[in-house]
Amino acid sequence: MVNFSLEGKVALVTGASYGIGFAIASGFAEAGAKIVFNDIKQELVDKGLAAYKEAGIEARGFVCDVTDEAQVNAMVAQIEKEIGTIDILVNNAGIIKRIPMIEMKAEEFRQVIDVDLNAPFIVSKAVIPGMIKKGKGKIINICSMMSELGRETVSAYAAAKGGLKMLTRNIASEYGEYNIQCNGIGPGYIATPQTAPLRERQPDGSRHPFDSFIVAKTPAARWGTTADLVGPAIFLASEASDFVNGHVLYVDGGILAYIGKQPK
Repeated sequence: MVNFSLEGKVALVTGASYGIGFAIASGFAEAGAKIVFNDIKQELVDKGLAAYKEAGIEARGFVCDVTDEAQVNAMVAQIEKEIGTIDILVNNAGIIKRIPMIEMKAEEFRQVIDVDLNAPFIVSKAVIPGMIKKGKGKIINICSMMSELGRETVSAYAAAKGGLKMLTRNIASEYGEYNIQCNGIGPGYIATPQTAPLRERQPDGSRHPFDSFIVAKTPAARWGTTADLVGPAIFLASEASDFVNGHVLYVDGGILAYIGKQPK
């Protein structure tokens, strides 16, 4: 029998007060995991705790800047002491700045790299020793289609996610012998509150141009939902994926497989 259960596992999902991280953590809880999450501000942690409580999920929240190695080490040590060794890490926290490359300041580029690439390195580095000691562990990096594709205004994000794809492969290469699996999930275009303005109907009732563009580029002919990411995340967090390592699972409705429709 394939084991998708996460019963008794401790799962740390970074930046999981809302959105994709919240959906994945909620799915993990349903599969039996104990949920721990962080966010950068107390108000976001409080918002997350209220959302988990409303969903009937017991979760622990920590204020922690995942780009700060000392803060991360302190949080991981506290989790290990009070809750247990982290069995599952999801590096979900991320930012995007949509700025044309020649208008982007180097400091803005560095900030995206810091949150989207350096932070997964810092948090992974903090949890791997506990996983080695335990003899198993799962790390899931939230990559992106932008680790495979380029697009206007997202040079820093695409560079960071491309780097995260290679960090995923390298963690798998370096720590696979300790029964640690590191894989990525590459979401397609997901319907979240942040993307809602791009899906609003126009005054004449027509689709937003970007909405039309995405639906036309997606064989599934729709935006993804956060629920679409839960099954793949549970698979990669469970014993069902014990021989899957260094892989990025793109949950994109088929966009990366599709060249697009011929113009009429």
